[in-house]
Amino acid sequence: MQTRTLGKSGLEVSALGLGCMGISFSYATQLTREEGIALIRAAVERGVTFFDTAEVYGPFTNEEVVGEALRPFRDQVVIATKFGFDIDFDTRENRGVSSRPERIRQAVEGSLKRLGMDTIDLLYQHRVDPNVPIEDVAGTVKELIAEGKVKQFGMSEPGVQTLRRAHAVQPVAALQNEYSLWWRAPETNGILQACDELGIGFVPYSPLGKGFLTGAMGKDTRLADNDFRSSVPRFSPEAMEKNQAFVDLLKRVASAKGATPAQIALAWLLAQRPYIVPIPGTTKLHRLEENLGAARIELTRDDLNEIAEAASQLQAEGERYAPQQLAMVGREAPQLTSGT
Repeated sequence: MQTRTLGKSGLEVSALGLGCMGISFSYATQLTREEGIALIRAAVERGVTFFDTAEVYGPFTNEEVVGEALRPFRDQVVIATKFGFDIDFDTRENRGVSSRPERIRQAVEGSLKRLGMDTIDLLYQHRVDPNVPIEDVAGTVKELIAEGKVKQFGMSEPGVQTLRRAHAVQPVAALQNEYSLWWRAPETNGILQACDELGIGFVPYSPLGKGFLTGAMGKDTRLADNDFRSSVPRFSPEAMEKNQAFVDLLKRVASAKGATPAQIALAWLLAQRPYIVPIPGTTKLHRLEENLGAARIELTRDDLNEIAEAASQLQAEGERYAPQQLAMVGREAPQLTSGT
């Protein structure tokens, strides 16, 4: 497995990581604890060194699985987790976003305990809190780094000015935003430009379009009520029928390369920047192996031009999130007020 460095952070990870959320959260098909541990360890055996989780996945259960799976390999892997929600520790109710300094500290203590580790390699703010200045958030993480409880600071789906303000307080090692062939906003909203300028690594989540870009779904796919995609406009039957054009494009390129659509989708992302590290998720070993094969695919300049030209003719149908989730992405944090 090739490795990449996340910007100027010096954090070296496998070129493809594993997004662990789907093992125990959000999708209709979830693994047992034992199955989840086996899949994560299978990824380690195949060279993956970068694993992503969050306290809100479950809540809490995903971190426990990731921690148990990776403790025997602690010195070989980089583990990322996230804070940013107000979760009741007794009822596990998610009461919405919260990045108050005391809540960040509470979240970190909980994550360390569940992961069974002394320090978190990469700690992301999961979503911007519209009620807390980002300087307070970054300052709290800076203190946690000084205390040895965290190694690196990351952010997920911030507005670009909030990213720049946070970086001025505590360097941001990595940004985790959605990015794929059918969601290319980071190319035009200033996010990738900021990463270029500031030396921030970029970790695309949903690099396979939440499963759609693999070609395994279509207009006749019926999603279970407990699959979060059932509430996502982009996964309505009408939207999937129109979005099939993206899969057809990937299939054309894949056929010429002796690859799969998923592998081309991931190889395309890897070709965008040397500091990009996608984190596809899966619950199946054969899909894990398929995804990892993308790191061996070389897309030529002609290949990339062909994809760019064809993709420029396509328009993705449907929003990428339901309204409640959509409201939490790309948000700017409030400014510091005098006396804060």
